[in-house]
Amino acid sequence: MPVKPFAALTLVLAFALAAHSGDAKGGDALQGTWLPATAELAGKMFPDEVRKTIKLVVKDDKYTVTVGAAVDQGTVKLNPSAKPKAMDITGTEGPNKGKTILAIYERDGDTLRVCYDLSGKGRPTEFKSQAGSQLFLVTYKRENR
Repeated sequence: MPVKPFAALTLVLAFALAAHSGDAKGGDALQGTWLPATAELAGKMFPDEVRKTIKLVVKDDKYTVTVGAAVDQGTVKLNPSAKPKAMDITGTEGPNKGKTILAIYERDGDTLRVCYDLSGKGRPTEFKSQAGSQLFLVTYKRENR
């Protein structure tokens, strides 16, 4: 079943924020608002006009992603000891309600990189999005206050 770009982007944003919120080394530093600087789905750059409407807010172990006027909410479970670090995102409200997406992540200061497998079939093993896949790779930047 093809993944709708909106749902895919919403999931990615949610995972990224949630993952950082539970990171034992930087949990408090992950709280806040993140904006996607780049996004790639199935080996192709995500349209800028959609990417620029996305905002991810992480508070505690919950996320809220807005894409334009649409809202997606859920929870994030992190495994920072995995190599690469792993996260499971579960939608509780919105277009991803009842879905679990597996992802990997890494954070360097105010930059967060997440690769999601939107197919729900497995967890990515590297930070790449190949043509013909449902891998969604996003680089987020913390929003300046």
